[in-house]
Amino acid sequence: MAEQSIEKKVLEQIKKGNRGRLLFAGDFVRLGEQKTINKALERLTNEGVILRISRGIYCYPKIDKVLGLGVLYPTLEDIAEAVAKRDKARIVPTGIYALNRLGFSTQIPMNIVYLTDGSERKLNLSNGATIEFRNAAPKNFAFKSQLAMLLTFAYKNIGKDNIAPEILAHTKELLAKEDRKVIEKDYQLMPAWVSSIIKSLYEEE
Repeated sequence: MAEQSIEKKVLEQIKKGNRGRLLFAGDFVRLGEQKTINKALERLTNEGVILRISRGIYCYPKIDKVLGLGVLYPTLEDIAEAVAKRDKARIVPTGIYALNRLGFSTQIPMNIVYLTDGSERKLNLSNGATIEFRNAAPKNFAFKSQLAMLLTFAYKNIGKDNIAPEILAHTKELLAKEDRKVIEKDYQLMPAWVSSIIKSLYEEE
């Protein structure tokens, strides 16, 4: 009976929040012993009330009834940001994912890497994807502009000698939508060759 009571309390707490949000086993610690809470979360997963994302991580999913898509799985970005928020850590996307975020690539990676000032870890997700958090120097999190940050890591992934004309053209379009003064404040955080490219794109105006 005690387990049923805790499961009811867990369900009530879940339903108080909005659909689409991420849940952590530790969110329910005040309701009872962690072992009992874990069992309750497992049962609610089996019943289809919540989704198991990774060990100790769940989602109260959104349900799409308009297009008939049904249960919507959270994005890798949603999961990473929820973990970072819980850990009070900052994260920066790198590699192919940074390229995708900027529109430089249509490829959506199944395995993404973030730099973090929090704990290093690798999440193995139930859909087969992985999210890895790697420690990095504080300067990686000092950018004032998210665009400047993404451009820096995307360009570093592409390589100095491999920046194609179409990448430069798209970068110029992105820069036109951003406050130039904010971008300029971040020059000191970029490799010299990256800031040089961005300066040259502004000079083309």
